[in-house]
Amino acid sequence: MNTQSKVLRWSLIIGIVIVLNMFFNYALSLIYKQPEFNVYCPNTAQIIEANTKDSCVVKGGQWNENTAYAPQKFDSSGYCDLQFTCRQNFDSAQKVYDRNVFITLVILGALCVLLGNYLKSNLVLGQSLSLAGVFSFIIASMRYWSSADNLIKVLILLIALIILIWVAIKKFKNNV
Repeated sequence: MNTQSKVLRWSLIIGIVIVLNMFFNYALSLIYKQPEFNVYCPNTAQIIEANTKDSCVVKGGQWNENTAYAPQKFDSSGYCDLQFTCRQNFDSAQKVYDRNVFITLVILGALCVLLGNYLKSNLVLGQSLSLAGVFSFIIASMRYWSSADNLIKVLILLIALIILIWVAIKKFKNNV
């Protein structure tokens, strides 16, 4: 294979990998909407005053005893974070969203890897799909990493390692 056809081949492979993953992520963002902070914590929450611990808790806030970082002057015993409850609700919704996007991207990636390994009639397309699947795993893991627990992170890495080893065995068999 000459140099020009190798460059063209790898250009096509890289192009397919990038565009397919962009397609997955953009289509997913259209189908499954990400939670918006303003829906959970409207700006009107900042207008409400809560100068005491009791009034703060009643309004869904969290009273903070440390006045060194108080955003406004309240009584000398602390300040109220009025967005505490709504922020917690937003964070919970964001974690569910991140998990669901992770699962979807892993499934799409797995389908690409499987299809790429069984598509022997077109070498460029087979390699492109396999690499796109691996790239989808990487993107999914990066998006979910901050939301995942440590045990989940270890499992993600273990599964990714198993899949990469499987792809290496399937794609690069030694003909000795």
